[in-house]
Amino acid sequence: MIETQSKDFVMSRVFDAPRALLWHSFTDPERMKHWWGPKGFTVLAAEMDLRVGGSYHYGMKAPNGSTMWGLFKYREIVPQQKLVFINSFSDEKGGVTRHPGSATWPLTMRSTFTFEDAPGGKTKFTVRWQTLDATAEEQKTFDAMHDSITQGWTGTMDKLAAYLASAM
Repeated sequence: MIETQSKDFVMSRVFDAPRALLWHSFTDPERMKHWWGPKGFTVLAAEMDLRVGGSYHYGMKAPNGSTMWGLFKYREIVPQQKLVFINSFSDEKGGVTRHPGSATWPLTMRSTFTFEDAPGGKTKFTVRWQTLDATAEEQKTFDAMHDSITQGWTGTMDKLAAYLASAM
């Protein structure tokens, strides 16, 4: 896989939760069902095989009632520190597909999630997205969508913060 030259998408947030709880919120599919996805989306199905070479396959229901599937293929797992995986949209059977709303969205992305201690028993979470094997048009789409990606991740992190508050 080739990392295409682009400006990576990077976003961080400090959560008022210990690192172990934040880590488990990303590595337990039952916990992820409570918060994963943009605001208004709900997780319908989730299967996780948390190991290098394993995957997380999930389905979500959008506010308009449509369904969307996603797939993570884990490449690196450092407990309570880092998850690296190939991220893509998928079909219900786990086959890689195009973004349901954009024919020029990159087919695959490298996602890196890091978890760091922050003062006061809090945890800093950072997400980094990089395109993989993107065409020039796919790269242009990705680069142009950073504001939209920020909106989506802001909603997801808001849901996660609410979940963490209720889980503690």
